[in-house]
Amino acid sequence: MMSDVRAAVEILALVIAVAIVAGATRRAGFSPPLVLVVVGVVASLIPGVPDYKLDPEVVLVGLLPPLLYAAALRTSLVDVRANRQAIGILAVGAVVFTTVVVGVIAWSILPSVSLAAGLALGAVVAPPDAVAATTIGRRVGMPRRLVSILEGESLLNDATALVSLRTAAAAITASVGFWAVLGDFALAVIGGLAVGIAVAAVLAAIRKNVTDPVLDTTLSFIAPFLAYLPAEAFHASGVLAVVVAGLLLGHKSPVLQSASSRLAEQTNWRTVQFVLENAVFLLIGLQIPGVVRNALDSNVGNGRILLLCVAVFLATVVSRVVWVFAATAIYRFGPEPLRRHAWPWSHATLVSWAGMRGVVTLAAAFVLPAETPARDALVLAAIVVVAGSLLLQGTTLPLLSRRLALPGPDAAEDALQEAAVLSNATKAGLSRLEELRSEGDDPAVIDRLEERIRSRSDAAWERLGRGSTSGETPSESYRRLRTEMLKAERAVVLEARDSGHVDDEVLRDVLSVLDVEESLLDRLGDKDFDVERELVSRTDDDQLCEHLADAPVAVKPSTPDGCEECLRDGTRWVHLRLCLTCGHVGCCDSSTERHATAHAKETDHPAIRSFEPGESWRWCYVDEQLG
Repeated sequence: MMSDVRAAVEILALVIAVAIVAGATRRAGFSPPLVLVVVGVVASLIPGVPDYKLDPEVVLVGLLPPLLYAAALRTSLVDVRANRQAIGILAVGAVVFTTVVVGVIAWSILPSVSLAAGLALGAVVAPPDAVAATTIGRRVGMPRRLVSILEGESLLNDATALVSLRTAAAAITASVGFWAVLGDFALAVIGGLAVGIAVAAVLAAIRKNVTDPVLDTTLSFIAPFLAYLPAEAFHASGVLAVVVAGLLLGHKSPVLQSASSRLAEQTNWRTVQFVLENAVFLLIGLQIPGVVRNALDSNVGNGRILLLCVAVFLATVVSRVVWVFAATAIYRFGPEPLRRHAWPWSHATLVSWAGMRGVVTLAAAFVLPAETPARDALVLAAIVVVAGSLLLQGTTLPLLSRRLALPGPDAAEDALQEAAVLSNATKAGLSRLEELRSEGDDPAVIDRLEERIRSRSDAAWERLGRGSTSGETPSESYRRLRTEMLKAERAVVLEARDSGHVDDEVLRDVLSVLDVEESLLDRLGDKDFDVERELVSRTDDDQLCEHLADAPVAVKPSTPDGCEECLRDGTRWVHLRLCLTCGHVGCCDSSTERHATAHAKETDHPAIRSFEPGESWRWCYVDEQLG
């Protein structure tokens, strides 16, 4: 009984430490994985700290599937398809190349280690970490395409590395032929794809009929293990099965799940990923001193161990750089079909340096067979690669990104695209309302629906025009006033709760309604941005509709001081729009009179341009397209 209590206390202490350290480092802008490893090392040297043991099977079976599934849910299947060529070059080519380079170097440094054992170490250190790559990539403001490529690579390269590790580990104790290796790899890939697709299809059919968010989230928690365990039982790639299932279910979630189920799933998976991912790094740090002692106590020799660790780390870093630049050169100087898809050298530089290792490398290192010669030295080399890559590449990647001056995601451009998409969605909703309405419908209900959907679209457009001098927009006023109203409403509900005169379940439902509405207000408030350059649409010229293609970039405004009708009538506008046919200046749809839209309907002039400072995006009323 006492041992069970002690184990529970140790787990609780681990989770508390993870929450404190990871939370503090994230707020400070440091890399949580690196700090957690350092904290683990320091803590392991303190007398009285429990001796945590990291079972590799627990990591590979219990932790890795949910971590990969959580990352796959957030990864765009569309982006993976669009960048499949680049992802394949990195996820398969770079992993195999690194495996061979590291394997040969380890084999040459340690005479007691066979080539198979060296290749096993190479497979262990070859795959960059999905979480480390995407977290740092987003934090440093990488271009979205590069982040998508790194996400896809980091999800799929684990399958390549673990299949290579399994084959190399088998070759340590028995001879394995080329065709056997090829057959194992084909079975792993094909089997993993098949199991992942099958699991996704079965769960999709079930989740269509599940409306309870709690039950739906439970199915989501089961999904990675439903994919991983059967695939591994058939000697297929469980990692690939999990990734495929996660990508497909994440892609289909808007049509399979209710909105409340999607929100619950996202929140729960973020929490699970935060705890598991950071706990692994802390556990690794706690075990590093023991691994170092075991390696130094072996008969390999301290000097040779040091040489192995340094050489393997350098080989891991350099081999990725060599592979990425070689592939880029082939594309840039190859045939015309390849040159069309070639990266700029700056992109190659950033991708080649974004090779931080993480959870998979740490877990796989402990999977090396116990009978592997110089096993402790090999495990120590893998740990050095993880810590070294997080320290060297993880800390210098932000500086490199800034020096290369690559354009990262722009919040203002995102807001412009969001407004355009919401505008089209609003039109579809209003059209559907017209189809459904009948003479028996209450006109007040119809007006309420129309106002509600238009206000959502207007709020998105109002986020633009940050240089406007018109003051607080209607949406900003609404958010400010509604926030204060919600505080007053919640106070009344809490007073009813404290009085004990209303059932608790009823009060919880009311509070939930208020919380959902407040969360929507918070989301709008968190979307603020500053425009530091002229805001234009990212639409390519060959994708423009005929009206925008024929319209000028700008015309002389008829009333430079503001909306023509508002100036005449003494009314107030929010933002201004310039007609690209005649130069009429009108107010936007968030304004009370909506003179710009009214002018377009009266004159059939199709295209307008924003007449706000720092904005030059255009809009076609006919085709409802940005340009």
